Amino acid sequence: MAILIKSESEIEAMRQSGKAAAVLLQRVGEAVGPGVSTYDLDRIARRTIKELGGISSFLGYRPAGHDSYPATVCASINEEIVHGIPSRKRILNEGDIVGIDVAIRLGGYHGDNAFTFPIGSISPEARKLVDVTRKSLYKAIEAAKPGNRLGDVGFAVQNYVEAHGFSVVRELCGHGIGQKMWEQPQVVNYGTSGKGTRLKPGMVLAIEPMVCVGTHEVVFLEDGWTSVSADRSLSAHFEHTVAILSDGPEILTYSDLWER
Repeated sequence: MAILIKSESEIEAMRQSGKAAAVLLQRVGEAVGPGVSTYDLDRIARRTIKELGGISSFLGYRPAGHDSYPATVCASINEEIVHGIPSRKRILNEGDIVGIDVAIRLGGYHGDNAFTFPIGSISPEARKLVDVTRKSLYKAIEAAKPGNRLGDVGFAVQNYVEAHGFSVVRELCGHGIGQKMWEQPQVVNYGTSGKGTRLKPGMVLAIEPMVCVGTHEVVFLEDGWTSVSADRSLSAHFEHTVAILSDGPEILTYSDLWER
């Protein structure tokens, strides 16, 4: 499938969907804390999506070989990498970290973002993991400029993460985004500088480093959705929707949340 180049009017529409996704993530994040269930977070997301006048990008999504995704939030705790299904039984506890991934379709376009939240006081190792993963996202965004290649984006993540002793997940990746939630190209979090598809103005990418303390290998749980680190080491996940413009990358999903 071809990579879709967005027009100026399409990117303006995606600024609105990106802003809505950022509001959605912030609202859910404000409720994160000890004693809260991931089901509670999904309820907040559903109400917020309705308030914003959008449609969940996740609820009912059904790729080949999967059951439909049953929620509006992916809530992934500790060793869970991504796509954790919300449940009344999944309670956040002091010392956990939880990756919250939410997306919304508004005005015909999707906005997608994720943030890993500490639950109260977390271990030094968990804090380092969260900080490194978050910074690796911004390293990737800095590399996402016209004339560079996708390999530059993946290398930026991998180089930074591995220099700090962690590993990048290879089985899961970011993606193009627009009128469809998942478009070409795949945006992997490893690579070689100067290799891969050349980046052009009008591309819009969901860039999302997924980083583990231990192995980069992934295991999928019986629910068919939740992915965990094979050695059950901690994992973190951050994501922005980013438009590549002639003068460089523009983050479409930025909010005050990222000032924490």
